[in-house]
Amino acid sequence: MKTLRCAEPGRFEFVDLPEPQPAPGEVLLRVRRVGICGTDYHAFRGRQPYFEYPRVLGHELAAEAAADAEGFKTGQPVVPIPYLHCGECPTCRAGKPNCCPSIRTLGVHVDGGMRPLFAVPARNLLPAEGLSADQIATVECLAIGAHAVRRATLLPGEWAAVAGTGPIGIGALHFARLAGAKTIAIDIDPARLAHCRDVLGVDATVDARDEPVAALREITGGHLPAAVLEATGSPPAMEAAFEYVGHGGRLVLISIVKGRIGFEDPLFHMREMTVMSSRNAAPQDFEHVMDALRSGAVDIAPFVTHRCRLDEIPQVFEHWSDPAHGVIKGMAEL
Repeated sequence: MKTLRCAEPGRFEFVDLPEPQPAPGEVLLRVRRVGICGTDYHAFRGRQPYFEYPRVLGHELAAEAAADAEGFKTGQPVVPIPYLHCGECPTCRAGKPNCCPSIRTLGVHVDGGMRPLFAVPARNLLPAEGLSADQIATVECLAIGAHAVRRATLLPGEWAAVAGTGPIGIGALHFARLAGAKTIAIDIDPARLAHCRDVLGVDATVDARDEPVAALREITGGHLPAAVLEATGSPPAMEAAFEYVGHGGRLVLISIVKGRIGFEDPLFHMREMTVMSSRNAAPQDFEHVMDALRSGAVDIAPFVTHRCRLDEIPQVFEHWSDPAHGVIKGMAEL
């Protein structure tokens, strides 16, 4: 079975591996689409935490059952939830499998979906009838933003700012709007800000290079946003986001980076700010995204901007990872 894997930072290789044999409780899947995300780019460049080489990348997947198993029928479309959790620890029992202490994420801790076939536990599969392969492959990415919005506990009419308007930030903007918040997109890329304004229809945009705090105050009537969701993946930008949060507000750090980030304690205490992380997504976030896609509340047509075949990934990967080339979401077809 022809499989693409990242052999070491900066190098892909094709290898011939045996077809997987599902264990009890697993379903053999045929992969149809693989979305490429920031985690994949970071892994390729050697900047992804919790990562070992060689590794088969790919966790944003559209698949179908390759054989009848565990209640799934051959050819049935499914959304794989790529976070393999234990299901038994206090965290899992509390409904938070997305941050299980024993979690293993497909394409990060264990081999992912850049291959024709692989097996996944049935409990990690959601039936996906009514969705196209392209839509299915965007569910996990959009669910990251939906989960962060749920963490932020947005109220209708509140101002919510999203810093970083890549795929995760775009997902957060979509679901902040669906929660009834007034949305602000923050970025340093004029083209991305224009996309947020003209395509997504956000209420306001802010260029982070041009006095962003003053701009946010003007937009919000001097109060600053009630919630800020940080999705840049840049430590300096993550630290700057503390200044964007209004008194009594919430800062949700979606980004994960190697190393430490810091903040001014007087500012943090003066505003009685709540700071929280947002890791992965929970099954209810996946369901929320799937409902939004089925209803047309979220349109992925402007989201998926670049396509290739699986065997073309080594040629396009560097190009796609450069924000200057205007890639929002790249997708490989099998």
